[in-house]
Amino acid sequence: MPVSRVASRFAGIEESPTYAILDLAAELRARGESILDLNGGEPDFDTPGHITAGGTQALGGGFTHYTPSRGLPALLEAIGDKLLKDNGLSVDPARQVIVTPSAKHALFLSVMTLLGPGDELLIPTPSWVSYPAMARLAGAEPVFAPLSTDNGFRLTRENLEERLTPRTRALLINNPNNPTGNVLTATEAEAVAEVARAHDLFVITDEIYEKVRFRGEHLSIAALPGMADRTLTVNGFSKGYAMTGWRLGYVAAPEDVSAQMLKVQQHTVGCAGSFVQRGGISALTGPQEPVEEMRAAYEARRDLLVEGLSGIPGFVCPSPDAALYAFCDIGGTRFADPAAFTTWLLREAKVAVTPGFAFGPGGERHVRLAFATDPKTLGEAVDRIKTAMERL
Repeated sequence: MPVSRVASRFAGIEESPTYAILDLAAELRARGESILDLNGGEPDFDTPGHITAGGTQALGGGFTHYTPSRGLPALLEAIGDKLLKDNGLSVDPARQVIVTPSAKHALFLSVMTLLGPGDELLIPTPSWVSYPAMARLAGAEPVFAPLSTDNGFRLTRENLEERLTPRTRALLINNPNNPTGNVLTATEAEAVAEVARAHDLFVITDEIYEKVRFRGEHLSIAALPGMADRTLTVNGFSKGYAMTGWRLGYVAAPEDVSAQMLKVQQHTVGCAGSFVQRGGISALTGPQEPVEEMRAAYEARRDLLVEGLSGIPGFVCPSPDAALYAFCDIGGTRFADPAAFTTWLLREAKVAVTPGFAFGPGGERHVRLAFATDPKTLGEAVDRIKTAMERL
């Protein structure tokens, strides 16, 4: 047999399951078809003007060179202030925070620093598609803790503990959750903390949808008793500030862990973009009204989409607490396989959605539809889906 031309670490890593839908959508568009894309989660709003001004002023002033690997001191301070005010976390920004080119890279730093060969990362699912791949790239093994529709995909201590092994090193918690839109309750957050404390585990929390929240209080696990020294808090600017293309995030971690994470940063990307970080300073220290205006618009779009889909026989679409997605159970339709349904829907209704199995065990029978687009498009998508289902 021929010797593989790439490292063995890629053996267990596949391309995202969503790419089949993306490829088919591109093929249909190339034929002139009108495709409505509810597949992705990119805000359709422009970045607020005062943030853009911060970045462009930095560019115009020649601020285009390297920054300290940890990040600009002013941005680190702004992040520290934000964490204290919004999350109840008291950190030393100069020693516990790292600014990264995207929250995704902050997650990668976290996983690469904590995990190695033989370790396991426990991931409650459904969850974001890249978590398992990151664990495998670190040489570790993702272990799934499937949540149930019976209790609305809610975490319990029992559900987590029954998947623990002596090799479990950390838990990865997405709060608010993509794709379900759940916000952790106080009971759930304490269950995570109890498991981590009892079994001496780290917790990585992905809080990128914190500012796109419609119900419930945002609870950062690092703020709970005994959790500051074992929790890595990841956040960023993409969703709340409509800054996806800026690629800007951060991670707050215990000082000893952060020191090792900085090595990964230095030997991979070096630092986040200089003028991009200036935009981040403007985001955190400038007016927050645009964030609330976008959040309110998403809430109205959520209601429009969920109400419309809930009127289609066979669809069960709970109203999400947060994030940018409706996660609908299609088990009541004639389609038992979400992959077959998404392909059929794209061909028959010209609407692109994401099959639930892409988000891991527990996502079966579901599809994810993003409402990060304008109300007119959402209304037309609902009409197309309804018409296609009526033709069956």
